[in-house]
Formats: sequence, C-alpha cells, structure tokens
Amino acid sequence: MAEREVVTLTRDVNMVTIPDGYQGTLNKGQEVTIHQSLGSNYTVITDYGHMVRIAGVDADALGKEAHELHTLVSETDAKAVEKNCWEVMKTVYDPEIPVNIVDLGLVYGCDVSGNAQGGNDVHIRMTLTAPGCGMGPVIQSDVEKCIRALPGVSSVNVEVVLDPPWSREMMSEVAQVQLGLF
Repeated sequence: MAEREVVTLTRDVNMVTIPDGYQGTLNKGQEVTIHQSLGSNYTVITDYGHMVRIAGVDADALGKEAHELHTLVSETDAKAVEKNCWEVMKTVYDPEIPVNIVDLGLVYGCDVSGNAQGGNDVHIRMTLTAPGCGMGPVIQSDVEKCIRALPGVSSVNVEVVLDPPWSREMMSEVAQVQLGLF
C-alpha cells in the first residue's frame, strides 16, 4: 500500500497494540490510518498515534473486504496439506515489517503426518525476530488459526524456538530487496 488511507470505523473492533501485544477495543466512529494491509490483517495508526493491529475478520469495520486465498489445493493428503500450510503462512505478517513470516525466515519447519483418524497432524517450528517480541504470541496464534482452518488438518502445534536465533541472513533474497537491504 503506497498511500496511507484514513478511515472511520463503522463498528467496535478488537485490536492488539504493537509492539507489546496488549489487547483492547477501538470504538465505532474512531478514525484510524491504515499503515499496512498485507496478508489478512491490518496495521493501523490510531488518532492518538498508537500502532495497532486489526484482524482481517474485522475488515468490514474498515470498509474493506476479507482477504481470500486462491492458491490452495483441495486434496487432504499430507503432501497437499503441507503445501497449503506454506501458502497460508505466507499470509502471516509481522505487523511492523511488510514481509511475510516465511520470506522473513521465521519458519524453520513444517511437518505433516497422517493420523489414525484419517486427518493430518501439523507441527510448525518457528522463531521470532527478537526473543522478547511482544507480538510473538499473536504471530504464533495467527499461524495456528490459519493452519487449523485448512481442510484435512486435525491438530496443529506451533512451537516457537529461539535456537538458532533469527538473523537477517535467514531472509529470502526477495525479502531483503523488499526491505532495501540487498
């Protein structure tokens, strides 16, 4: 999004403050400036100058439509579920950085295994850009929610690991170019 857009909330919405991760509510009628609208969530600046995240399910309160992903496959075998996991994780963004968590190098692994009930169990290993990141639990929850919603997924375990620690070298070339680091 090149130009920032000021919008008036059409209803009360839940929000999470950035970078500390505290939850609260923004009220109907409050003006916010859309700072980033990547993936399925919105990073906005309140009229008090606070940066907060509004979930994509509340896009209508911003006068926007919910994000839809059209690259998913319909099969539910382990290989297809793994492909879909990677696709949906590319829609999860750190609210302060305009790069998805996959290209940012935060996802270390995605293991999918079939279970006795005919579904799939998914285990994600990921890290954070900094160990004390207040948005860590929010990003972790975003990953869990988007994977849990996939067809063929029975259970999801998103494990945050801090070893090896994240470094800039873990970013894809695309991410480095996007951030002007290359």
